[in-house]
Amino acid sequence: MTEPPAPLLELLQACIDGELSDLHISTNAPPIGRLYGKLVPLGRDIWRKDRVEHLIHSMTTPDTFARLEAEKALDSAWSVGDYRFRINTYKERGFYAMAIRKLDTNTKTMEELGLPPEAYGLTKFPSGLVLFTGPTGSGKSTSLAALIDNINVNQSHHIITIEDPIEYVHRNKNCLIHQREVGTDVLGFAESLREALREDPDIILVGEMRDLPTIRAAVTAAETGHLVLSTLHSRDSVSALDRIIGMYPADEQDTIRRQLSMALRAVVTQTLMPTPDGNSRNVAVELLKNNNAVANLIGSGQFKQIYSILETSSGEGMLSMDHHLAFRVWEGKVTLDLAMTKTRNEQAFKERLQYLNRQGPAPSANGAAPDPQLTAAQAS
Repeated sequence: MTEPPAPLLELLQACIDGELSDLHISTNAPPIGRLYGKLVPLGRDIWRKDRVEHLIHSMTTPDTFARLEAEKALDSAWSVGDYRFRINTYKERGFYAMAIRKLDTNTKTMEELGLPPEAYGLTKFPSGLVLFTGPTGSGKSTSLAALIDNINVNQSHHIITIEDPIEYVHRNKNCLIHQREVGTDVLGFAESLREALREDPDIILVGEMRDLPTIRAAVTAAETGHLVLSTLHSRDSVSALDRIIGMYPADEQDTIRRQLSMALRAVVTQTLMPTPDGNSRNVAVELLKNNNAVANLIGSGQFKQIYSILETSSGEGMLSMDHHLAFRVWEGKVTLDLAMTKTRNEQAFKERLQYLNRQGPAPSANGAAPDPQLTAAQAS
């Protein structure tokens, strides 16, 4: 990929130097950055219409600018040193704006990201559908990249990724990896998924299941012996299933419930929260696995009952968000007040935290923290 043009390079370097995760450029406003989850203004320099448009013209070809004009939004990606940036250019109130997300091209391990130990089991499924869910900016793509890297190091598979745009560049280690970018290498997610079935993949990563044709193709791929990894925007694991079903026409929902009950392997929901000192962020995770009880509830459409299984099945490798939030508070990595804003079942959260507190203080940073799954199982 060519070096970013000078006006863009200056902005991307500001993201790196300021340790920003995101940068927002708006017409008739100063740039706004996101530092450890909080928005911060970057000076008082107002960006006028001609300056924003000059920036956009510098980073687009005539064809891509024409596409932006026609579709009113454009995704792109650029690299600077060890960092890669995902950029979404869009219109608001008739003017252009940009949202820039910084991605570290040095993929972190699952352990470095703070994913719970049971997440490693997600790399062992031979087929089926694994979903990472959560709000925008919760680290779903970063976790998926760590998952792919773990497979790349420890297994031998053909992996095809379909992304818009490519965020993390993977080099072949023990796996053969082909990365396809929507708009450059393929027309769309659904089309690429159908093509991938003829390209001898073992694992297919779909950047986002954003529409019904993509969901249809992903479920079909999962049913035909491939491991499909993807992301979805939803507040928790159960609502992710409800959202998928709800995208189908009413007369097809019984069918997709049965398909999903058989094809689904796991749903991971995560959220990022600032540390007590405000200088970093930690992830809290919910992990739902599709055992027989969950599959029966999916097939019958009784989604709300899945929550109780999630809360009581830690022995099978499941982890509820409330339990992991309590673990993070006990470790001292998240404040109690902040964790309380993220809980779904306040009583379950408090009971788990009380149990952990009875074990004594959490180990120091130099010690090995206990496995949250084991403490959950002991308390159940």
